[in-house]
Amino acid sequence: MRVHRKVVMARSRGGDKEESAEKYLGLLKLVQILSFLVVFVAGIIIGLSTSSHMHQYFTSQAVLLSSSTHFAAAPVIADLESNCNIVQQQKQKPSCDQADWDLSFGKFIHPTESNATHGMSDSELFWRASMVPFKNGYPFKRTPKVAFMFLTRGPLPMLPLWERFFKGHDKYYSIYVHALPGYKLIVSQDSPFYERQIPSQKVDWGTVEMADAEKRLLANALLDFSNERFVLLSESCIPVYNFPAVYKYLIGSAYSFVESYDDPSRYGRGRYSRRMRPEIMLFQWRKGSQWFEVQRKVAVYIVSDTKYLSLFRKYCKPACYPDEHYIPTYLNIFHGSLNSNRSVTWVDWAMGGPHPATFGPENITEGFIQAIRNNGTMCLYNDDQTSMCNLFARKFAPNALEPLLNLSATVMEF
Repeated sequence: MRVHRKVVMARSRGGDKEESAEKYLGLLKLVQILSFLVVFVAGIIIGLSTSSHMHQYFTSQAVLLSSSTHFAAAPVIADLESNCNIVQQQKQKPSCDQADWDLSFGKFIHPTESNATHGMSDSELFWRASMVPFKNGYPFKRTPKVAFMFLTRGPLPMLPLWERFFKGHDKYYSIYVHALPGYKLIVSQDSPFYERQIPSQKVDWGTVEMADAEKRLLANALLDFSNERFVLLSESCIPVYNFPAVYKYLIGSAYSFVESYDDPSRYGRGRYSRRMRPEIMLFQWRKGSQWFEVQRKVAVYIVSDTKYLSLFRKYCKPACYPDEHYIPTYLNIFHGSLNSNRSVTWVDWAMGGPHPATFGPENITEGFIQAIRNNGTMCLYNDDQTSMCNLFARKFAPNALEPLLNLSATVMEF
């Protein structure tokens, strides 16, 4: 009996243990299921909360951006309207209902229309001026203009003559003046030369700085997409024809007018440096007048060049005169087919020496001006012969102004 009771008791204890284990396992599974449900529900809640916050964030950012744009644009438009009112009172510019156009496209194609000043460095200016659209044509009504670029030390003694020449032709020309730093050209507000000085640098005669100044003038003029022809002039230059004749001649030409010829003397080939080889060979070396006239395509080529001007900067030192060789040589090597190889600015070198003859009041006669206009020689214009070869002339002394003004109406016809 005792043995039986022990066996029964042992079985009873074993059953209790098994039952307890089963209960424990069941409770563990229940805890696991509850934990999974808690995590699952928490995930749903977090996901919904995050989505809501993200939506609110992007909505607020969109509102903030819209508000910022509105508040940033408001003072700009207000300043523009104020500036437009001032400009309208002074120079009869387009009305301010064109404000949006002026802020974007208009200022891009005519950035220096009212004032030639800007804050660009030379490297920034040349980079900007070298931009060329690949698409043919223009998305605006374009009237081709002639850019008259004056390279001067300071005053323009022939200013009254030029003002008479330009009068009544505002739509067809632009003016750019490069003077020594610090000089201020003082003219009346109704003068075509008003606020037409460009940012300049120091220039010494006979140095590569002359070529730098020429490129600086070209680059500033290229900023205006309406400028199609570019003529370089000095303070001693005069026009010998009226504006319509000059405009028609230049706009109608298929070629640029840059004197470029091979001079075998010591004043030509004698200035060549062998250290320019192999980029520039002796047979490519050319000489010509500094006073050029070029079409827009050629102007872009000149402004874009860095390599060949650097050679002149290194090896074309004083007594070489870069202004007489750089552009004539560069065009001869790369763009000779676009050049007529002659100048349209008359000058008298008969006296010899480093400078041409200067003409005073005693030289100014009707016969003298007529001889410049048509001296019996012939030249090529668009591959045809013509006797109209010179549009401008130099050098004229300041005291020659009065007799020139007296002849402008009867001889030059302006």
